[in-house]
Amino acid sequence: MSIKQKAIFLDRDGVINQEVNYLHKIEDFKFTDNCIRALKLLQNTGYKLFIVTNQAGIGRGYYSESDFHNLMNWLNAELAKHGVNITDIDFCPHHPTGANGIYKRNCSCRKPKPGMLLNLIDKHNVDVSKSFMVGDKFSDLEAAEAANIKRCILVKSGHAFQPKNTPSRWQIFDNLYSFALKLNQDSLA
Repeated sequence: MSIKQKAIFLDRDGVINQEVNYLHKIEDFKFTDNCIRALKLLQNTGYKLFIVTNQAGIGRGYYSESDFHNLMNWLNAELAKHGVNITDIDFCPHHPTGANGIYKRNCSCRKPKPGMLLNLIDKHNVDVSKSFMVGDKFSDLEAAEAANIKRCILVKSGHAFQPKNTPSRWQIFDNLYSFALKLNQDSLA
């Protein structure tokens, strides 16, 4: 059996890119502050990087799966220019009430449900005890905990939340870069 990998699961919108409702155009994509530097630090610390993202805009008919894949292919190419490799990406196009056709369903992959995470954990032999989830919404971290990932990071670079309402077991950072710096310092200690 192969060695289990340590991983960092990343929500996309509000963590990697600035929050834009139903982002699907390359020209609307803007990285969060120092995001690429953060991803390089995390990768250089030995973590595999994964993106898990709810994409209800597909189900609502605002853009297509092809539009999503085009944007993600562009993102992977941009990151590769800086030596950053996203190991895999999973997305959920469903919504239980606001979607159309095949996308209108109560699935097991839409965060806060853990389906996307469980899929990637199994597919890539991830050691959840050594892994993290970074998100900007409670639902991101609730999905992680449902997938048995206990190291949960909430960043302030996306959706607004009330720190006083945040469970004490979750750590809060300004953005992905501030978390990456701390994790890098801890790994060198």
